[in-house]
Amino acid sequence: MNILVTGSRGQLGSELLNLWRDDERHNLIFRDLPELDITDEAQVNAVCRELSVSVIVNCAAWTAVDKAENEVAAAFRVNRDGAAVLAAAAKAAGALLLNVSTDYVFDGNGCRPYLEDDQVSPCGVYGQSKWEGEEAIRSIGCSHIIIRTSWLYSVYGLNFVKTMLRLGREREQIGVVFDQVGSPTWAADLARAIVSMLERLDPERHYADTFHYSNEGVCSWYDFAKAIMDAAALSCKVMPIESSDYPTPAKRPQYSVLNKRKIKELWGLEIPHWHDSLLKMLEQLEESSGKG
Repeated sequence: MNILVTGSRGQLGSELLNLWRDDERHNLIFRDLPELDITDEAQVNAVCRELSVSVIVNCAAWTAVDKAENEVAAAFRVNRDGAAVLAAAAKAAGALLLNVSTDYVFDGNGCRPYLEDDQVSPCGVYGQSKWEGEEAIRSIGCSHIIIRTSWLYSVYGLNFVKTMLRLGREREQIGVVFDQVGSPTWAADLARAIVSMLERLDPERHYADTFHYSNEGVCSWYDFAKAIMDAAALSCKVMPIESSDYPTPAKRPQYSVLNKRKIKELWGLEIPHWHDSLLKMLEQLEESSGKG
């Protein structure tokens, strides 16, 4: 397969590059800004045509949740319009588009893990832009798989785990919200799931499906932060606070646990628990810091 990965320098794109770095079975094409702007129709079509792309894995996204509240047009340009451009290019090329979406398509007012066909009610501009990106892909009608995920982190880029590690070294005490509950997702685990799914694609099938993927287990941001401090042997004390004590421009879903039964049953995936994956990520981060 000729596989194009967009947003290749982000957390998920970087993990896919690690997994596929020595894979000679496929032609892997990793692109990010400025080499490829997913909102540039001519540029995307040229890449897909010239490289005979058979699969597009879209890891490119506007993920600055709070900034999206003020930079609405920019968020929609990437998350909705960019997804539409990729879907149209995939349809023209007869390619599959695998698009990564978010738990923010739900409002977080539920009390049981969200199923793929549950009623959406996007949380803020970011969630709305990602949902409209999903809908654009479906309406264009290319072969597609949409994977919603949550609380993504890795050794790459900026994320909650690395922020907690920094604050844990700088401060004696921090407050973290305890009334927002979800499931952390190590980008390396999601990358492995994507690779496993692509290896099992039926080239004759037209896909049109949505799946949920996060690590197993449930916790609050407070629990997650406490686990990070403990695992990293940091003495910083983590205090539980309410969301009202830490107002943000964008509303966060209070409950965003995703039901993963569908992806596990249909693709035969075994998903690690979030705490086990956190320990592996921290070990990897320590090793990479030692090499640096």
